[in-house]
Amino acid sequence: MIMRREIGAKGQVVIPKDIREYLGLKRGEKVIFEIRNKEVLIKQEQDPQEFLQDFLNIPKLKRDKRKIKDMILEQYEEDLS
Repeated sequence: MIMRREIGAKGQVVIPKDIREYLGLKRGEKVIFEIRNKEVLIKQEQDPQEFLQDFLNIPKLKRDKRKIKDMILEQYEEDLS
């Protein structure tokens, strides 16, 4: 889906209704802007408790800082490709 929008005087862009509905975005919700290779990705902000619950449900590994960092970098590299 490709849609064009004009940037307003204050640098604002309206997220089209079809996209808001598809993502389930409601007024007042927060979104995350992520820059990837000169592109901007807009994501719905994940509930911190939901994120923590998902993280804690990962199969039991020895969760040292190095392994966690490697897992994050691996996921990031997959997202880039």
